[in-house]
Amino acid sequence: MAAAVRARRAPSGAPIGHAGDSTEVFERMSARLSTEVEIGSALTAVAPEIATLLPFSHVDICLHDTPGWVVSYEAGIETRWSQRRTRVQYSPVRDVLQGRSAAMLSANAMEDPQQTFPGACCEPILNHRLRARITVPLRVMGKVTGTLNFSHGTKGFYGPEQVPLAQALADLLAPWFHALHGAAKASQAAQLRARAQEQAEGLRQGALELTQTLEQERQRIGMDLHDQTLADLTRILRELTGEAPLDRDLLAERVTDTIDDLRALIDTAVPTLLDLFGFAHAVRVHLERAVGAEPVEVDVEDETDGAPDRLGTTARTALFRITQEAINNAARHARAHRILVTVCSEPQDRLRISISDDGIGIGPEVGRRSGLSHLRTRAHLIGADLEIVSDAGTRVTVTLPETPA
Repeated sequence: MAAAVRARRAPSGAPIGHAGDSTEVFERMSARLSTEVEIGSALTAVAPEIATLLPFSHVDICLHDTPGWVVSYEAGIETRWSQRRTRVQYSPVRDVLQGRSAAMLSANAMEDPQQTFPGACCEPILNHRLRARITVPLRVMGKVTGTLNFSHGTKGFYGPEQVPLAQALADLLAPWFHALHGAAKASQAAQLRARAQEQAEGLRQGALELTQTLEQERQRIGMDLHDQTLADLTRILRELTGEAPLDRDLLAERVTDTIDDLRALIDTAVPTLLDLFGFAHAVRVHLERAVGAEPVEVDVEDETDGAPDRLGTTARTALFRITQEAINNAARHARAHRILVTVCSEPQDRLRISISDDGIGIGPEVGRRSGLSHLRTRAHLIGADLEIVSDAGTRVTVTLPETPA
């Protein structure tokens, strides 16, 4: 444990590095750390105690994370360092992280080539004018696990006599932050494993449900062909082979009706419009067919200049089927006056399709008969997120990566 620290005056004349009995401060820090379970909150908890020994404008902990990367936690000023990870080779404190320097002391880091070298992640130093800086290693069992970094806006605020105090603070903090970081990584790994297992089970269940759905669809098509098309063709054959005079106009009308019925059946099985004219056009045609002669206002808005058509065939077809089913639900059950389909982009290259109506919403009965489980299955199998909201109507939103799959 550190003894009382010799006082020194900063350029402003204020004493630094002097806190009476530093042992009491260290004990209070240990007590605070013992109640914390997360690195960021732990640093925030002890920052006031640290400041009584070594004043700062900014203090941060930089820890080795995955190979070649470091992660930072900070107090005093929030900067880019804690917002995303940094490669070790571009860190301003890389010399201490990699063991090339026992410590770093800079009167003006803004002009220090050791910290503001080409390619360095030194924007916080320059943007917040963090001139005076001390960097000391965090060590656990003799190994450098990170650094403790103090910064102040006043040039030359720190001197060589503050480095031992900074190192004493680092020696106290290192095992705590090492343990908290290890626990956080273990928890994250457990969550990733659980999510992977959940996704694998979801895919297995989804594939089973989709197989069952496809079999039901095959049976439905077979029944439609048997009950409708085959019956129509049989009636036409009887008229062609019968003894009664042949009414060619009536026969032509019946053949035309049979062809139309067969074409409608094919349209429900193969999204030919999707292949020929693209997603937005195929959705618009299906939307108009679904509402038929009902006085329902329909519209399709594509703000992405055809992004769904740049998806892979499997993803695009599944997305079209999801949109079809959502439209069918709105047209058949919602009693809506307006159905709108919108296609737009989200941050991080995500594509979003929303099918919204101003109808009665989804009640328990509608939910059971509208095939919502099939929507979720199709979305899950292409890695899409599905959200169904019933509020002043219904909105079905499917979101997936915009890159082709």
